[in-house]
Amino acid sequence: MTKSVVITGSTRGIGYGMAEEFLKRGCQIVVSGRKQEDAAAAAERLGQVFGSDRVLAQACDVGAYDQVQALWSAAVEQFGKVDIWINNAGQAQAIQKFWETDEGLMESVVQANLLGTMYGAKAAIRGMLAQGFGELYFMEGRGSNGAYAAGMALYATTKRGGNYLFESLVKELKGTPVKVGALSPGMVVTDLLTRQRADDPENWESTKKIFNILADKVETVTPWLVENILANEKHGAEIRWLTRPKILWRFMTASFNKRDLFEEELVEG
Repeated sequence: MTKSVVITGSTRGIGYGMAEEFLKRGCQIVVSGRKQEDAAAAAERLGQVFGSDRVLAQACDVGAYDQVQALWSAAVEQFGKVDIWINNAGQAQAIQKFWETDEGLMESVVQANLLGTMYGAKAAIRGMLAQGFGELYFMEGRGSNGAYAAGMALYATTKRGGNYLFESLVKELKGTPVKVGALSPGMVVTDLLTRQRADDPENWESTKKIFNILADKVETVTPWLVENILANEKHGAEIRWLTRPKILWRFMTASFNKRDLFEEELVEG
């Protein structure tokens, strides 16, 4: 049976890459972004390759619950159900001391990364419980595991909060027809890490070396993520691309395996 998938923040980057991979595997996709024109443009590109009847564009600011609920409703109206919902939308920040962070940025990052994740979870869970099935996935990022990240207190705090919500829902939804999982793509070359080059040029050369060892391109990571999502049957699954053994192996082989990912622009997932 064809699966219907909603991915928030899927007009570019990892979200768009996952949408493309789901379509390659026969799924139906709802593409969303803050602006309808961005969602429509992304959906048109995908529709030209995979068929416009399998792609729906729907604007959604995840920080506004009525828009998140409208995203669910649009997906159900178009495809009759939602099998998979991925909370991917989020907002990055420049590397900076917490006390120097603008209050407006604090509000918008918390609104998108934490409240938006909560809103997405609420809308998806309520809808999936009503329809009797479904899978909800959280996108992890720097700070999700509680590890300290210099200059990233705002962003990392929201990601840590999202991880707590994930762990709570694993327990709360036990025994229900709704599965919850977490996705960890690691460091991915998209348009979210290039900011680091612009915002922290003094430290860029040293941090670039780490990224060249650990980061990967969207087209490398997203097929693996999607394959594992579609194969997953476990409630509480944590689907991790960059595992500890993989990190160790990359550092051990770094001197033999020269990589330069910065011929194109990089961003962190």
